[in-house]
Amino acid sequence: MDLSPIGRAALRAREGERLTAYKDSVGVWTIGVGVTTASGLIAVTPGLTITQAQSDALFARAVEKYVDPVRQALAKPVPQEFFDACCSLAYNIGPVGFAHSSVARLANAGDLQAAIEAFLMWNKPAVVIPRRQGERDQAATPYAKALPRARRGDYAPVKVPAGPPPAAPPKAADPLAPMPPKPALTGGLSSAPSPAPAPGLFARLLSTLRTNMAKGA
Repeated sequence: MDLSPIGRAALRAREGERLTAYKDSVGVWTIGVGVTTASGLIAVTPGLTITQAQSDALFARAVEKYVDPVRQALAKPVPQEFFDACCSLAYNIGPVGFAHSSVARLANAGDLQAAIEAFLMWNKPAVVIPRRQGERDQAATPYAKALPRARRGDYAPVKVPAGPPPAAPPKAADPLAPMPPKPALTGGLSSAPSPAPAPGLFARLLSTLRTNMAKGA
């Protein structure tokens, strides 16, 4: 399971984006789409500035660092909307925090409704409460029914990204599949048979040889 395009759009809307380093709500230096030094992707220092292309690349790499731990923490299949909301939560509280959260524990116990309500337990600092409410609503609402909002109370839902979703990764080769036949040798030594001599060539050579012998006798 992967973070969907809608989930990426919702996460990006919640985090916001700045190309110059700033302090977040708890005083941590941040840049791009909520990327901090703790991500291991960049050292964020006062005055640091990046380009839009660098911000896009950082976000793509950061998403993978947080999505994979969510996959590992959730032991049972969940709806796409719930998974996307979990990725948003993990991006904010960290992969270790998510792995030990009531959201993951209750989902793994099969109580999805309680897991949805558990999003609201992560309510500090108070400034994140509208975001938690948005994640809770996203986890509970199928996308076919309503698109998510970055925060509860937002006037409009997140903008649906244009274009097709990312292509699925290629399947790994089957180690038990039969080996393909080796190609025939080409160039240099060839396994093809030599062409047969032209018809009558040997007879003409033999006749010429006899004629020459007769003249020399």
